[in-house]
Amino acid sequence: MTKKYRAGILGATGTVGQRFIQLLQAHPQFEVTALAASDRSAGKPYSEACTWRLPGEMPSAVKTIVVQPPQPPLDCDFVFSSLPGDIARQSEESFARAGYPVISNSSAFRMDADVPLLIPEVNHEHLRLLDTQRVERDFEGHGFIVTNPNCSTIMIALALAPLHARFGIEAAVVTTMQALSGAGYPGVPSLDINDNVIPFISNEEEKIETETQKILGKVSGSSIQAAEFAVSAQCHRVNVSDGHMAAVRVKFSRPVELTEVRDALATFTSLPQEMRLHSAPPQPIIVRGEADRPQPRLDRDAGDGMSVTIGRIARDRVLDYRFVALSHNTIRGAAGAAILNAELLAATSRLGRSPG
Repeated sequence: MTKKYRAGILGATGTVGQRFIQLLQAHPQFEVTALAASDRSAGKPYSEACTWRLPGEMPSAVKTIVVQPPQPPLDCDFVFSSLPGDIARQSEESFARAGYPVISNSSAFRMDADVPLLIPEVNHEHLRLLDTQRVERDFEGHGFIVTNPNCSTIMIALALAPLHARFGIEAAVVTTMQALSGAGYPGVPSLDINDNVIPFISNEEEKIETETQKILGKVSGSSIQAAEFAVSAQCHRVNVSDGHMAAVRVKFSRPVELTEVRDALATFTSLPQEMRLHSAPPQPIIVRGEADRPQPRLDRDAGDGMSVTIGRIARDRVLDYRFVALSHNTIRGAAGAAILNAELLAATSRLGRSPG
C-alpha cells in the first residue's frame, strides 16, 4: 500500500479546521497526524478540545490526537492552515522557515507578491513563484507558503477565468449573498440576521476586487502582474447556512454571442481534471438552464461541493452579460480548495518530503 503524506492542521478546532478533518477522513494521499490550535486547546485530546459542529460524528482517528500549539515542530510532512488572520502570519512563516510546506486558507499572505494565490484550474502556472519565494525569504529545505483565495473570490474567479481567456474581460461587477458559515462560529448573532440582510462584511469587498485581479494575472519575473480589468464588489450576509451566491455582470473586449458564453463556461476543464486529482470535480463549472437556479440548498453540494454552479446567463442592458454563480463556501471556498492545492503540489512533486 502506498504510504501517505502526513498532514498537520493549524486552527484544527475551528469550523474550517473541522471541515479539513472531515474531508481528509478517507483521502488516498493524505492522513491527519497532527493538530494545532490556540493555547486554551493545546495539551488536550482533540475530542476534549473541540466541540464538533459539522453533521455526523467526529472521525475516530483524530479523537485521541493531542492538540499542539501552532508552532513547529509538528509530527507531519506539511500543514494546512485555517488560523485566524491575526496569528496566521507569524505562525505560517515559522513553519515555512522550519522547512514545512504551508497550504493556507488564511488571508495573511494572500497578497504578498511572491505567494501564489492558487486556484488549480485557473492559475497553476503561478506555482513558479515558489522558487523565488524560497530564495528571497530564505526558507529552509522544502518550506514554502501557498494560499487559496477568499471563499467568494474562488467562485467568482473560477467563473470569470474561461470568459477572460476566451473573450477578454474589461470590467466585472459582483454582488454577493454570503452564507452564515462564512463568518465562522458562533458567527452572526441570530437577532441580527433573522428577518434581515446585512449589507456589510468587513474587508470582503476589497478582497474580492484585489484577489481576483491577482489570480487572473500573469507571472512577471518574481511577482504577478495583476489583470488590468476593473472589478467592483458589494457583499451581503444572508440567512443561509452554507453556499455563497454572486450576481455577476461582465463587459467583454469584443462582441460575444450568448451561445459562446454558455459554451465557454460549460466546457471548461483544466489541469486538475487532466491529472484526475482526487478532489477535482469532473466539471468545475456546471451550467444550469432553469429560470430559478442555482439555489444554495439545491446546488451547493454539486461536484461534492467542489463545483461552481452557474445559471441565469443573459444579455445585460448596462454591461454585456450577467449570470448567477453559487459554490459551497467551506468546501470549494475553503478546506476543499486547500486540499486540491495540496493534491496539485503532490502531483507536481512540490510537497518535497517523501510520503510517510
